[in-house]
Amino acid sequence: MPEDLVRNRKAFHDYHVLETWEAGIALQGTEVKSLRAGLGQLQDAYVDAVGGELWLKQAHISPYAFGTDANHEPLRPRKLLLHKAEITKMTAKVVRKGLTIIPLAIYLNDQGMIKVKVALAEGKAHSDKREALKQREQKREMDRIRKGARE
Repeated sequence: MPEDLVRNRKAFHDYHVLETWEAGIALQGTEVKSLRAGLGQLQDAYVDAVGGELWLKQAHISPYAFGTDANHEPLRPRKLLLHKAEITKMTAKVVRKGLTIIPLAIYLNDQGMIKVKVALAEGKAHSDKREALKQREQKREMDRIRKGARE
């Protein structure tokens, strides 16, 4: 069962997620220790395609508290590791349909490796966000009514 180290909480609020992939990530040693301590953020992070490679940008991983002068830069770009065919498929959809690639979570898989869940997503309009909030409130109200009827 994968354990989330960092989650992008606003992703499902701001985007319609169409497809997801699991990607490896090239990290330095102190970044791994910081992520395992839960010191990362994906709030403003995005994925950029440069030269046939995918890069995770603006993901903040705090410097390791017990690191030396060789500690990492918190906002440095980090390379995502995917098969070439997957990268080509994703970038083609981004160019053709105007979609974007966003990180959803950084987690430990079953083998203890740090992975990034990336998604091909389409931005939501302001009215779509309001509609989603309304539906969530209606669902909560129905759950309250059902719970009251059981008691």
